[in-house]
Amino acid sequence: MIQATIIWYIVFLLFTPVLYLLLFFACFVAPLFLGIVVVICICVIAMFYVDLPVEHPWFVFIFAFCGGGLMGAFGMIAGIWATRFDQMAAFGNFVIMPLSMLSGVFYSIHSLPPVWQTISHFNPFFYMIDGFRYGFFGQSDTSPYLSLMIVLSFFIILSFITIRMLKSGYKLRN
Repeated sequence: MIQATIIWYIVFLLFTPVLYLLLFFACFVAPLFLGIVVVICICVIAMFYVDLPVEHPWFVFIFAFCGGGLMGAFGMIAGIWATRFDQMAAFGNFVIMPLSMLSGVFYSIHSLPPVWQTISHFNPFFYMIDGFRYGFFGQSDTSPYLSLMIVLSFFIILSFITIRMLKSGYKLRN
């Protein structure tokens, strides 16, 4: 989206008789497919080459789908919002990177002080990582069903925002 906006070939996409929903799904399927393929490769490597059992493979696939969709919606929102590559980099550096680094990827949030544990519970990436952790290892900091509900609700909210931005032509039709 950012490249189409900056190079101005987004105009040719907007002139076509394609509905905004089709444009959303076309840009949305790639991260979903990538997430599923990466998870399948990781599961195969873990199970057959490292001899590490995957405890709950269905949770891994569900969180890969929802996490890929969540990241795809974030990317589309950033691509529509940004008008320069600098703004796209700022979105990645100041939104995506802090959310991912403060989500408990490299540590359990139980090792944090109570204030930071509370703050971590407002991070949707925490629930996505925690769901993957439950799927692979069978251990999580919160209920996997709560994590699934929160990740799925953020996925739906960000998808709705993205569809509204595409429908209104926000920063695309000017």
